[in-house]
Amino acid sequence: MTTAAQQGSEERAAAVVTVGAMVVALIFANTPARELYRLVHHTPVSVQVGALGIDKPLILWINDGLMVFFFLLMGVELKREMLGGLLSSVQQVALPGIAAIGGMLLPTLIYLLVNGTEGIAAHGWAVPTATDIVLALAVVSLFGKRVPPALRVFLMALAVFDDLGAIVIIALFYTERLAGEALVLAGTALMGLVLLNRFRVTRAMPYVLLGLVLWVAVLKSGVHATLAGVVIALAIPAKTRDGHQEGSPLDRTYHDLRRWVTFGVVPVFAFFNAGIAVGAGGEGFGNVFLGVALGLLLGKQLGVFSFAWLAIRLRLAPLPIGVRWWHLYAVAVLAGIGFTMSLFIAGLAFDDPAALTAARQGVLLASAIAALVGAAVLAATLSHRADLTKLHPDTER
Repeated sequence: MTTAAQQGSEERAAAVVTVGAMVVALIFANTPARELYRLVHHTPVSVQVGALGIDKPLILWINDGLMVFFFLLMGVELKREMLGGLLSSVQQVALPGIAAIGGMLLPTLIYLLVNGTEGIAAHGWAVPTATDIVLALAVVSLFGKRVPPALRVFLMALAVFDDLGAIVIIALFYTERLAGEALVLAGTALMGLVLLNRFRVTRAMPYVLLGLVLWVAVLKSGVHATLAGVVIALAIPAKTRDGHQEGSPLDRTYHDLRRWVTFGVVPVFAFFNAGIAVGAGGEGFGNVFLGVALGLLLGKQLGVFSFAWLAIRLRLAPLPIGVRWWHLYAVAVLAGIGFTMSLFIAGLAFDDPAALTAARQGVLLASAIAALVGAAVLAATLSHRADLTKLHPDTER
């Protein structure tokens, strides 16, 4: 079983690998090696089975295929937390849920104030609404036992709601024209997964096969293919045949996927999506850059903190034990680390290369500043005492 210290160490290591992949991509994109980067980026990859074929450049296989496992893990985490974790009670849900709503609404408002509601630029309104939980938790883990346990729980629950919001946004607003036959096939595969769950099938292979059919059908249907990962996750049984949650298919999937996704899928995605020319390539879309950067830096912290403050003042939720207002503000700032999901949504929002580059530049700059500022606020406000769990919630607000 993973201890808190081991988990913190893994979070820091995963962040280092992800940031390292991003730095390597930036070096490739801003040196004579850029042509090699572009060649790898756009290498055509084809898979043909009879009359059914998928032909895409490598970057789309990464974003539409490999990222399915990221969304699968996201769905598994959501289900685990709803059944017996951070989201299993109204009291646990209230504060991070309300804060997450503010953390999506205000960045959207700021982005639209900068870019308006018409034209290409308006398509990127959802880019600054997402938080990268891997990097945000890595910053918090730098402070070890100085971090109140309840603060880390709040950040994790906030990120879970943030991920759920991103899933809904992608499904509702970034879905292409739908193809009826593919949707029927996807529905059939989904029913098969439901039946497997209903009959408590715990072997992995039937889920893998039906999941593959579901992914291909969703890919061809016009709905974004990565959402298949969430659907598959929700169908995985949460209990063993004996009725235990520990050792269940859901539990095994989580532990099998977690390291592979954080140390493999996310860094590979970062390498293929962070390789942009610094200071060039986003001409004509400075407003997109500004809207994304301000949305993440200002919108996230104002939205998360103000909505959390209102929830506590209106007695809809308590201030977590051992957590001060400055700690809560630091987490609100760290929520502005967009990176993985923000880059992913940017790729869905913009077909125009210049607009996409501007959005990515805004994400990278804002995420770096949010990480530094959030870490500085935590360093200045966290107690040096190891045991903060006994502090009364009203202490030193």
